[in-house]
Amino acid sequence: MMYAKTKVLALFAVAVLASISGAYAAQPAAQYPTKPIMFVIPFAAGGDSDLSGRNVAQVGSKYLNNVPIVSVNRVGASGAIGAMAVKNAVPDGYTLLVARIATHAILPAVDSKLGYKWDEFTMLSLIELNPYICFVRTESPYRAAQDLVGALRKQPGKLNFSTAGVATSQNMAAQYFMTVAGLTKDHAVGIHYKGGGEVTVAVLGGQVDFACNNAPTVIPQVKANRLRALFVTPTRIDDLPGVQSAREAGYPDMEKIVGWTALMGPGGMPKTIVNKWAGVFAQLAKDPDWQAGNARIGGIAAIRSPAESDQYVREQYELYYKLATGLGIRQ
Repeated sequence: MMYAKTKVLALFAVAVLASISGAYAAQPAAQYPTKPIMFVIPFAAGGDSDLSGRNVAQVGSKYLNNVPIVSVNRVGASGAIGAMAVKNAVPDGYTLLVARIATHAILPAVDSKLGYKWDEFTMLSLIELNPYICFVRTESPYRAAQDLVGALRKQPGKLNFSTAGVATSQNMAAQYFMTVAGLTKDHAVGIHYKGGGEVTVAVLGGQVDFACNNAPTVIPQVKANRLRALFVTPTRIDDLPGVQSAREAGYPDMEKIVGWTALMGPGGMPKTIVNKWAGVFAQLAKDPDWQAGNARIGGIAAIRSPAESDQYVREQYELYYKLATGLGIRQ
């Protein structure tokens, strides 16, 4: 008897929720938003996408009539699980993706069997860039990027570098560095570790000769004089004012190697909602709270129009597609 009653109540609750959802769905896009918005973050809490997405959610809500923006971490498959969840969502602007370089440049470029393509989403805005640093140990004989390149050219295959795996930004960064320096993939040996933190630790411990990695794990060690930064992308950064940019070091094409975060929705979102978000980001670009939050996480503000964001992501995808094809790692 109790089971039957519980079942009836459960069915009633489902019907009520369906009715509410239907009512929201029936409302025109011009009234957007009228209920909480979900940001799907395809990586774990505390990472670049998580911090960047939550910063937008916290500050951006006030430009959307204070409608809550709820951030949900959907991790797995290097970000593909979260990306797929948004790709398959209703394109009503209530389920959005905090996309990263991995989900929309590297993965689509490397994996031909991926369940989505980079351009099957509605671009809303690029959010921020994350500097990359190529570095060696302080005790290393290579005091500048040119020194390292010279050693690689003179002794192909002898030196090695650490990565977080074949299809990761750390591997791609080091490989692209050798490419722009006129070297081949065989001039250095990649040693794969479990994550970005271990990439830096491997250089610190002398297990490898050099690496390129996201700036946050490298900056403290450079400041402590345990690591020597050869250059930083895309430009000089305030935390390491004495470190050359890639362009100043003689490798301007390395400016393309940089982490980034963008906000996207499922393909086919209404233009009115896209315009609404364009307005929100225009406000965020001038908002001191968003700017301060972005600075705290080490991001370089990079808010752009939907069209400019689409072009940027396209160029990033094409860069990694060409690199992956040349390296023979496209599956």
